[in-house]
Amino acid sequence: MRKVLNKLAAAAILSAGTTLPALAQTEIQWWHSMTAVNGEWVNDLAKEFNASQKDYKVVPVFKGTYDESYAAAVAAFRAGTAPHILQVFEVGTATMMASKGVVVQVGKVMADAGKKFDPAAYIPAVAGYYTAPNGQMMSFPFNSSTTVFYINRDAFAAAGLNADKPPATWPEVALAAAKLKASGHKCPITLAWQGWTQLESFSTWHNTELATKGNGMKGLDARLVVNSPLHVRHIENLGNMAKTGLFIYKGRANVPEASFVSGECAMITTSSGFYGNVAKNAKFKFAVAPLPYYPDVDGAPQNTVIGGASLWVMSGKKPEEYKGVANFFEFLSNVDIQSASHKRTGYLPITLAAFKKTEESGFYKQNPGADTAVNQMVRKTTEKSRGIRLGNYVQIRAIEDEELEQVWAGKKSAKEALDAIVKRGNEQLERFQKANKS
Repeated sequence: MRKVLNKLAAAAILSAGTTLPALAQTEIQWWHSMTAVNGEWVNDLAKEFNASQKDYKVVPVFKGTYDESYAAAVAAFRAGTAPHILQVFEVGTATMMASKGVVVQVGKVMADAGKKFDPAAYIPAVAGYYTAPNGQMMSFPFNSSTTVFYINRDAFAAAGLNADKPPATWPEVALAAAKLKASGHKCPITLAWQGWTQLESFSTWHNTELATKGNGMKGLDARLVVNSPLHVRHIENLGNMAKTGLFIYKGRANVPEASFVSGECAMITTSSGFYGNVAKNAKFKFAVAPLPYYPDVDGAPQNTVIGGASLWVMSGKKPEEYKGVANFFEFLSNVDIQSASHKRTGYLPITLAAFKKTEESGFYKQNPGADTAVNQMVRKTTEKSRGIRLGNYVQIRAIEDEELEQVWAGKKSAKEALDAIVKRGNEQLERFQKANKS
């Protein structure tokens, strides 16, 4: 009877498909905030990794804006359902570093999986930003960007401007905007990510403090000083441009970018990560140039700061799942993958080897200005320009938006708005310091 049953069982297995089912893949949840062409890029990276091996499956999940995905991850962590990988924008770095027990440092994840991970391989400004005071690199650099300046070459030509020589200084920007307006352009310039481009990067580009303690790099007791005479002068100039129709405010975060792609606005300061969108969707010729500066400021231009986001590994997962994360990060670190991503998106190539490979391929010669972001970031940094790392910075960014909007609307002077940013922002910093005292 036992032999008969064994034969029946064997026959059942053969009739079901002749082979035993394959072992299930280990699934890795990756929450992100990439949209449009950059969302396509994220999905393609996951597909390419999944096709390259059979043990792991990375599942990218769009969770809304950076603010929204961060809030969703906090709630999910408390409920025990956090993703394995969370994309967090750069202003959330200090908060993530201070979140004890929430994340696993990337170096440990890689070492435990037997994977090579050398922070020295990354562009110094990128690696340094995501490295804690104790020297440990906390998160994996992913879509690192910086602020750059885009112009519509066709609009410049129509206004009699030299598109081969974009405005390098803010006085030149104002003159170009006036000519664009005179030629009939209704939106000479707009600004995306206004706090990042016009306060944070503006500060480091002019080697001027945004906040004390090395802009927060040296301690939680940092305080904002963004109401300096230089900051007041700049925001006042932009406010005057808004009054005369030279600068048109188009909204917060990256919302204004659509007005450049459509051709409505002729100039914009925004992320280098905007490059892929413009290259794919703009119906006009464009150029990428360095962020404008004031030529009478000593030390300017210095260097801009990192933007974009990094990938944080959440705690509480199984060893096999962390091994999958490590394998995925190893894939993302590949020189060819890095170079291809940089060419496609405009985000930094993050590793020095990928930058070299891109340069040797002739990409920068074929696409003048595509190396602007890297060149702005590889400059030697100072104590005032290494980066911005402040607690509760998501809330501070919202304060910056609120107060700057009052200037653009003519309801507050530049000094009043910047004083309010300092006062309200420092309250947030004090709150963060008290909550994270060891």
